[in-house]
Amino acid sequence: VQLQASGGGLVQPGGSLRLSCAASGRTFRGYAVGWFRQAPGKEREPVAAMKWSGGHAVYADSVKGRFTISRDFAGNTLSLQMNSLKPEDTAIYYCAADTGVITSNLLNPGAYDYWGQGTLVTVSS
Repeated sequence: VQLQASGGGLVQPGGSLRLSCAASGRTFRGYAVGWFRQAPGKEREPVAAMKWSGGHAVYADSVKGRFTISRDFAGNTLSLQMNSLKPEDTAIYYCAADTGVITSNLLNPGAYDYWGQGTLVTVSS
């Protein structure tokens, strides 16, 4: 599966952005899907993830209550709604997908083999 992330940009603190991840080559059916981010000089870290079929989402503590991961079956698209953005949310955001990811491993970037190219989110005044 090929992944294409989009929707990044420059936003002021407190603002919102919505990221999208489109899949081509096949549907997300049967996959675990997630969003991860990497800030300059830092390791890639989890943001949110879910099983495409199961729907239960998990979030990193740093984004709970502010970010929402969702799926669009018809469009075969994964989204990340980001509200109340903070400067520390600045990073390149990547979508990822893979099969066979167990629930306890959803937020582990090492569990995913398929990655989008990333989209830059900058939170700054």
